[in-house]
Amino acid sequence: MHRQLIRYITALIFCLTWFAVRSEAQFKEEAFKQTYNDQRDSTAMADTANTFSIKEYFGGLAHKNDLKIGIMFAGSAILPGTAQIYNKDYWKLPVIYGGIGALAGTGGYYLHRYNQTNRVYQEYIGHKTAFEKQYNVKYPFEAPIEPDMQAKRTGTWLLAGAGLLYWGSLLDGVVCYESDTHPHPGRATIYSALLPGLGQIYNGELFKVPIYVGGLMVSIDFLYKNNLNYKRFKRIHNEATTPDSGYSESISAETAKWYRDVYRRYRDYSIVATAAIYLLQVIDANVFAYMHDFEVSDDISMDVSPTVIGPYNAYAINTPPAYGNGSNAIGMRIGFTF
Repeated sequence: MHRQLIRYITALIFCLTWFAVRSEAQFKEEAFKQTYNDQRDSTAMADTANTFSIKEYFGGLAHKNDLKIGIMFAGSAILPGTAQIYNKDYWKLPVIYGGIGALAGTGGYYLHRYNQTNRVYQEYIGHKTAFEKQYNVKYPFEAPIEPDMQAKRTGTWLLAGAGLLYWGSLLDGVVCYESDTHPHPGRATIYSALLPGLGQIYNGELFKVPIYVGGLMVSIDFLYKNNLNYKRFKRIHNEATTPDSGYSESISAETAKWYRDVYRRYRDYSIVATAAIYLLQVIDANVFAYMHDFEVSDDISMDVSPTVIGPYNAYAINTPPAYGNGSNAIGMRIGFTF
């Protein structure tokens, strides 16, 4: 259990770091202000993400230059507490490092104690099974020690507390990031990435929170139940197809195999649905933070007029080759005002 928890936390850190660094191109502000009236403007130039620079990042920590919120967040995900350094909240560093170190260290100690007792117990079970199978008599020795399940539970909760404190340090860094823009798109995006629905609350769209949170809860509930049933029928199928396993349930191996495959497919669908809803609410928080000040007036009109389209200009669509290379073309210009 604790190994799975460590793997989940590691995967989460990696995904958050990758998302913070690589998502800038998809969520650039220029995407909502793109024009084609200047030859210097190009979609390729506007959508090119800035690469993570270690020199720039540590320069920001030394307060020699400013850091974008995504770069600050990515660095803080790798080196906890650096966001607090950038925000000049130095008094929080002992809390973060001391808390994570104490919780993780104590949790590791308790899990190590459980592993030791569990290893001794498993060796005893192995000797007992081999002895009884060989001599067909009861094993005469009692178990020297049983696995310390209380130590396992305590260690797991302590590691979870260390992960929660780590998550809180990331959230605190984003909250304390200074910005003149409100709502700040990067902040809204990371809010939703850290806590689904928080970006919508930050944007003032409270009505969306029950939709996204409810969708996530339903999809996670389906994921849990489908995975539980998948493991159940997988176990039944393995027992039913293993010789001398003592299987006595009424479900046949073929029926168990059919249900196992069905629930595995439903489990995979639930994973896709959970990931899709999670990503959708992150994108929603980012887009609506950018579009917060975008207004559509009641004065909507359309203007149609003839025009001459010249080649090699800054329009999105150049003269087709059929009109001759270097020649003008006659066409219609349609303009919308809203």
